[in-house]
Amino acid sequence: MNTMKTGMLLAALTALFMGVGYLLGGGAGMIIALLFAAGTNIFAYWNADKIVLRMYKAQEVDANHPSGVIRRYAENTEAMARTAGLPRPKIYIIENDQPNAFATGRNPENAAVAATTGLLRILNENEIAGVMAHELAHVKNRDTLTMTVTATIAGAITMLANFALFFGGNRNGGGIIGALAIMILAPMAAALVQMAISRGREYEADRVGAEICGNPEWLASALAKISRGAEQIPNETAERHPETGQLMIINPLSGQGRDNLFSTHPATQNRIDRLMQMTGGGASFSGAGSVPSTGGHGPWG
Repeated sequence: MNTMKTGMLLAALTALFMGVGYLLGGGAGMIIALLFAAGTNIFAYWNADKIVLRMYKAQEVDANHPSGVIRRYAENTEAMARTAGLPRPKIYIIENDQPNAFATGRNPENAAVAATTGLLRILNENEIAGVMAHELAHVKNRDTLTMTVTATIAGAITMLANFALFFGGNRNGGGIIGALAIMILAPMAAALVQMAISRGREYEADRVGAEICGNPEWLASALAKISRGAEQIPNETAERHPETGQLMIINPLSGQGRDNLFSTHPATQNRIDRLMQMTGGGASFSGAGSVPSTGGHGPWG
């Protein structure tokens, strides 16, 4: 079902791309838009993970790292990947005070997971394991390719729509009014489809991640802390590249959100409640304490 829904959403994005191309250039514009859509898909398939990791200046680490914090982070992630039946992913850290994490890669054989130094500082070992299990669940569910390709096409639609401002549309677009409509509506429609994919994927990754790490409470507690941290600590890289926000475990642009069309992630408390239902106890976390003050260095100095 998830695969079918994803295919339908990606098809909707491609159709929207072609529609904008038609309004801007008629039949020829639609063909050009289709070719451009195919090109962006191919480019994203092979290069999106490298681009995102480079964008965040991620550094690859392993279980031989001299820092005990990073060593345990790498060891636990590798162990959970084996538990999930996944190949060993590449493991990265990102020097960023905001607690967050993401996964990327076109398939499980070429997957990478990354955590910020802020996350390693704020969470305990069990909570870090819960977060990385969530990211491995994205890899297992093959979400990383879906979300990256969707973001790439949505960005391309926005770029194409912006051209309308300068060209003023054509006989099919209604002149400047048609151009302005394209500028406003096309990016909005692309964003809505992108957001719809992200919200559903996060719920499923929470569920599978809880199964991988073996304790839903670890991830529930981590989400509460990360949400509070994301509210208090800005992520400048994410602000410059908001299209990457959907890859993160918590929206880096906003520490809290509601389940509506304008949220890239489900409300954190809704996610926590679902996780706690898996324990059978029904208890809940509502914001785990204060966030430690940020310093200039991670725990490894």
